[in-house]
Amino acid sequence: MIDDILTKLQKSKFRSSFKLSIKDKEYINKVGLDTITKHAYDFINKRIALKYIKNDGKQTPFKNHPVFVAQHATATCCRECLYKWHHIAKNKELSKNEIDYIVKVIMTWIKRQIN
Repeated sequence: MIDDILTKLQKSKFRSSFKLSIKDKEYINKVGLDTITKHAYDFINKRIALKYIKNDGKQTPFKNHPVFVAQHATATCCRECLYKWHHIAKNKELSKNEIDYIVKVIMTWIKRQIN
């Protein structure tokens, strides 16, 4: 399922334009994937998981953390993109399963980038 969505996202000119920088990869090497996974959960819970997000579509920066880059590459950056690409309904609080899925998509993309 995750492989399928990542394959579809790679066909998007916009989504496929995102790549981890050398600085991002060095940061991941320094702190480790467990810490990056914790950051992903934190960002999703604080920026995406809420029922209503007043700045939806603008809450995820494009750089300065590998998870942010991954969110844009995987269309997990806002509720509109989650709905369009992942069919996760807007205007509801995300479930634990949905949050776990989103983080798994992000981390799968990151792992592919560093390998």
